[in-house]
Amino acid sequence: MRRRRFITGLAGAGAGLGLTSASARAAAGGDRSTGAGTNSGVRSATAGEPHTWQTVPAPQGTPAAQLIGVAAAGPDLAWAVGEEGRNGGTAGTPLALVWDGTAWTRVGLAHLRLTGGLRSVAADSTGRAWAVGSDAHLLSWDGSTWQEVDFPGRGTSGTTLTGVATDADGGVWVCGRTGDGSVLLHGADGEWSWIAPPPSGTTATPSGVRVTVCGDVWVYDSALVARWDGSAWTGLTAPGGLRPAVTGLLPVAADDIWLTGYDYGVGGPPGKPPGVTLKHWDGTAWNTVTAPFTVGMLTAIVDDGRGGPDRIAGWDFWDQARAHYLRWQHGSWVSERGATATTSVLPEDLTPVPGTGGYWSVGTTSFSPYPPAQVYIER
Repeated sequence: MRRRRFITGLAGAGAGLGLTSASARAAAGGDRSTGAGTNSGVRSATAGEPHTWQTVPAPQGTPAAQLIGVAAAGPDLAWAVGEEGRNGGTAGTPLALVWDGTAWTRVGLAHLRLTGGLRSVAADSTGRAWAVGSDAHLLSWDGSTWQEVDFPGRGTSGTTLTGVATDADGGVWVCGRTGDGSVLLHGADGEWSWIAPPPSGTTATPSGVRVTVCGDVWVYDSALVARWDGSAWTGLTAPGGLRPAVTGLLPVAADDIWLTGYDYGVGGPPGKPPGVTLKHWDGTAWNTVTAPFTVGMLTAIVDDGRGGPDRIAGWDFWDQARAHYLRWQHGSWVSERGATATTSVLPEDLTPVPGTGGYWSVGTTSFSPYPPAQVYIER
């Protein structure tokens, strides 16, 4: 999923997708947990019920600091990644935290000698985790810190990595782009290989990757939404937009796919905020859905552990002291507010905590990439 790294200056294919509805999968006994988005797993019966959010203390980063991705293996192990020390257009250095069931602590990354940020993190229930960062870096968790992983095309001009997800079989999926147009990298048993490019020949680089409960792998961005079923690509019409950013995708069925993001539209005064993007694929076209708030951003979407919609994280321009979540309730999205903070709150990623019915939400305290912006965590 696309990670903002701050916004500077405030400034007809569906029928062939082979997806089935969540209810049909459940009746067939076909559900399984996957690494959809950043992390997924069997959820408790509280998924989709009202949730009371509370702020969680986090180690301070070098301003401006933000957490861009979060993943959880269970209640006693989670990871958050991002960037610290950014100042406007000047890149900072990677920031990584780990949760041990009691507190969030910093993870030393000096041995990696990286610049920029870590964009995305994914994990499975066994405690394995992976992250991707600026300049096409792929990292794996060794139990105490992050280590660099070799992969085909590493260090090659034209190669970039943008997102990571896991599947139920222990596989790892990384989206990005190579010089030959491949947009999906697969890792299993320590072996890594790029999937053949989509036949559309698009030059778009996906901003995110998601694995569904049935094992399909999706890459997405404003100009690219495509599914890899293990043998072939199927593409959807791109959602488009004037100046769009796509932050999340949740495929439920062939005629039931949700897309989140934001769009700056045309022109406007200096400091104009973006507008919320919430779209739904009905098997034929993308339809705009009116969200409970419309000025701001939707930044992440998670499922209910069975493939259906659960929650969306968002930033509400008109009420910035609380995260503005959307909860799926009786077939529609309703408002759910985060904890009230003494600063602005911009959630950048959201993940369920397997087996608990809880969540981690991570982000930053400012809309612009300048000090004194700091990391923010709630659950």
